[in-house]
Amino acid sequence: MGQLQEKYKHYREPQKYMEADVYPYFRAIEGKQGTEVEMGGHKVLMFGSNAYTGLTGDQRIIDAAKAALDKYGSGCAGSRFLNGTLDLHVQLEKEISEFIHKDDCLCFSTGFSVNQGVLAMVVGKDDYIICDDRDHASIVDGRRLSFAKQLHYKHNDMEDLERVLQKLPYEAIKLIVVDGVFSMEGDLAKLPEIVELKHKYNCSIMVDEAHGIGVFGDHGRGVCDHFGLTDEVDLIMGTFSKSLASIGGFIASDWDTINFLRHTCRTYIFSASNTPAATAAAMEALHILQKEPERIEALWDVTRYALKRFREEGFEIGDTESPIIPLYVRDVEKTFLVTALAFKAGVFINPVIPPACAPQDTLVRYALMATHTKEQVDRSVVALKKIFVEQGIIK
Repeated sequence: MGQLQEKYKHYREPQKYMEADVYPYFRAIEGKQGTEVEMGGHKVLMFGSNAYTGLTGDQRIIDAAKAALDKYGSGCAGSRFLNGTLDLHVQLEKEISEFIHKDDCLCFSTGFSVNQGVLAMVVGKDDYIICDDRDHASIVDGRRLSFAKQLHYKHNDMEDLERVLQKLPYEAIKLIVVDGVFSMEGDLAKLPEIVELKHKYNCSIMVDEAHGIGVFGDHGRGVCDHFGLTDEVDLIMGTFSKSLASIGGFIASDWDTINFLRHTCRTYIFSASNTPAATAAAMEALHILQKEPERIEALWDVTRYALKRFREEGFEIGDTESPIIPLYVRDVEKTFLVTALAFKAGVFINPVIPPACAPQDTLVRYALMATHTKEQVDRSVVALKKIFVEQGIIK
């Protein structure tokens, strides 16, 4: 047996959950993702998706992807830096930068690789990265790859952020990196306060809009637009894999910063470019988002209804201000059990356990789409209330 095989042969952590029939991961979906899906012959209400706009099965997007396949083929067989740039990529970058209201942007093959590559390059060894404790894993990995000095502050604690900034040289480059919407808890970054501290301590700001695009702001432009602070944010990152019904991501900024990243960002230069079908799908979703503001209105209508229902039934949902609703369990074993029981009752939700949260903050993540109905919400609330009461989590 080789060294690696010897090292990992005792990794049996998932086994006990498999044996208890509560293992919640890698379950195969048999068909398009919508508000209801088939999994192993079992129909469930889908409340575990990031498809906030409900566009993943939209025929217009499917047709756009098919047309791109016919015209460009299945892939680019190279990076954007060499032979992998299509006019389709260039057009999407133009439209994204106009939508976000920034000078320019770069499109990547995944959202994860945006944060990973940009943070590794945009600040250097004499600079500082300051992150919220609950920033996404892609931000954590990106900052680890950077030579900048790495600091963090307690989640959404502006006094703690100021405490960190007070100790840093005024003239040094200091990049505050934050999720616009925190993906597990559903609360928003305190962007107005962060902007105040930016000016007080001479900083720059990068906002991850992965869960803000298609949800907040004018026509879904994101949290920065929602607060009217787009011009104050130096770098805006977003993904295509959620509201834009595809795969990939982007970074938007001023001309000089984007030009620098275009020629230095390793995850951009050394990754194969996004497929024609995925690029066309994201672009069509962007068009729909701008043509159909009523889609976002529907999302917020069902979100407000679900928030009201969960509060009425006594669930602990924290400080969420978004279609992401955390249902706190605060026990790892019960979090897995609740997820499994919900699935059997016809409700798909996601368990959130360490390292995605602290051990005392475990939860199940319930997320809404514009296409969910209030009747579906009611069915899910009734099922989850029964489970949570039976497990002694709520009364």
